[in-house]
Amino acid sequence: MKVYTRGPEVLVAACDERLLGKTLREGELRLHVSSFYEGERVTPDEFVSRLRLATIGNFVGRETVEAAQRAGFVGEDGVLWIGGEPHAQMVVMPPGE
Repeated sequence: MKVYTRGPEVLVAACDERLLGKTLREGELRLHVSSFYEGERVTPDEFVSRLRLATIGNFVGRETVEAAQRAGFVGEDGVLWIGGEPHAQMVVMPPGE
């Protein structure tokens, strides 16, 4: 998992460790699981704890996406399958004024 902070935005990028460096393909879709995702090794609980502070999330892999789903950050209809692996994103929208 890697955390990026820019101003008020906090992006959490996370993937299953076994996918780092791999390129997933599905038809026209291609996703390279690059160093963008590489950072700390964390438990599912630590991952979810960081997600609670995130405004943006980008996730790849069964373990990672399932942890985000169990915690309520990703719905079943929000998962895209690429090369047999799930990929999901999340964005937290601020309340309207």
